[in-house]
Amino acid sequence: MDLLKLIGVAVVIIGFALRFDTMATVVAAGIITGLVAVVNGDMTFIGIFDTLGQSFVNQRVATIFAITIGIIGISERYGLKDKAVDLIRKLEKATCGVVISAYMIIRALAAAGSIKLGGHVQFVRPIIFPMAEGAAIAKYDSVDDASREDIKSHAAAADNYGNFFAQNCFMGASGTLLIASTISEQGFNINPLQVAVASIPIAVIAIIMTIVQNIFLDKRLNSRNSVGKETKQ
Repeated sequence: MDLLKLIGVAVVIIGFALRFDTMATVVAAGIITGLVAVVNGDMTFIGIFDTLGQSFVNQRVATIFAITIGIIGISERYGLKDKAVDLIRKLEKATCGVVISAYMIIRALAAAGSIKLGGHVQFVRPIIFPMAEGAAIAKYDSVDDASREDIKSHAAAADNYGNFFAQNCFMGASGTLLIASTISEQGFNINPLQVAVASIPIAVIAIIMTIVQNIFLDKRLNSRNSVGKETKQ
């Protein structure tokens, strides 16, 4: 039965692995752990709600995300995604690496504002990958399968980098609130704003490293496909 007390940890790991909502996962883990405590006789049902209530009162900052929902929703509703698409399409004469780097910067800025702008299904597959591939084809006439897979992987990676490394720059993001509340419970004086500010250098480094990565992508494509183009001629 002692091992059952760790079930909350398992719930958090599974929830994060399946990319469930952070706050919902943590609350679910807390409730399940509390139920185990009830079964063991260490806590009552009322004690579960009392603990959750005290945690909410002590960490009221966790509700700050609700203030931003309206603004974010209005921005998305009135064409923010369309403007991002238009901006990227203006780069149609750019190299493959430039197209992907531009998208990564847009993705990171959107994530830093907690705006759901991007995604593999919504952006990468229908827009970014075809545009990046088109830039390569325009330059080399055609690209081989290895180059196509290389472009595809870099386009997908850019989305992951932009979202993962920049999302905590928003002080109302669930990850930022979780970090701040967890550290505060350990006795350290910290707030979500400090976590967000500390996350900015990481986001900037991620952008720079992605741009460098895409520069090497252009060099690889140039080396690989220029040879093929000369052979055809």
